[in-house]
Amino acid sequence: MAIITISRGSYSRGKEVAERVAKKLGYDCISRDILLDASEMFKIPEIKLIRAIENSPSILDRFHNGKERYVAYIQAALLRYFKEDNIVYHGLAGHFFVKDIAHVLKVRIIADMEERVRLEIERENVSEEKAVKTIIKDDEQRRKWSLFLYGIDTWESSLYDLVINIKNMNAEDAADIICNAASLDRFKTSGESQKRIEDLALAAEVKATLMDLSPYVEASADNGTVFIRAKTHEHGKADIEFRLKKIAESIKGVKEVNIRVLPVTHFTD
Repeated sequence: MAIITISRGSYSRGKEVAERVAKKLGYDCISRDILLDASEMFKIPEIKLIRAIENSPSILDRFHNGKERYVAYIQAALLRYFKEDNIVYHGLAGHFFVKDIAHVLKVRIIADMEERVRLEIERENVSEEKAVKTIIKDDEQRRKWSLFLYGIDTWESSLYDLVINIKNMNAEDAADIICNAASLDRFKTSGESQKRIEDLALAAEVKATLMDLSPYVEASADNGTVFIRAKTHEHGKADIEFRLKKIAESIKGVKEVNIRVLPVTHFTD
């Protein structure tokens, strides 16, 4: 059992490869499903999340702590899937959330510009010039998003266990390579790695849930014990601590809450 994340640019056939891998392994294949889940989990209109992806990162400036909120909601929804294991995910930089989890195989699919342009022309019925402009714009947008949200460049090859250039192979070949890699002992789920991802998932859900009350909050978890650190103005410390703890204790899987609230001026990232 394993988790496979597939990062890809537009018209690089990454979606097709991901679906083939999932079918071969009998895994669930997810992508933008997480937007709907995040919308339902945290009562955020799905259209806001979709627009936030499709438009400039500056759209998040319209919301207080927009960047942190957006990342928290997506992370919580995605990790809820990941903790169930046997997942192929392709989409918005999911590998950043699980970069230190041993049983996650992180893959990058790349394709030559000529092939990408051909596919864009074929699917969208546009001119070559328009196809090139669209792909370049999309690449820049995806890169800006990863840098803006995570401070990491998705084009950096060291982020991945496997980088596949599909220039001289088809989607079936690429899927076979990924499936073979996923079968290695290195990527099999262990008790320790499963615990780590369950802890990450619980901490992410706690953080995302608490952000409406305090946008300056961090959380970690260990076997159901949650550690929360938040900041607020000194005069509201007692009230915010009580409310944060009460909400955190209501989240499924939380057994114990340890909380530390610091004055705004003493909180450091």
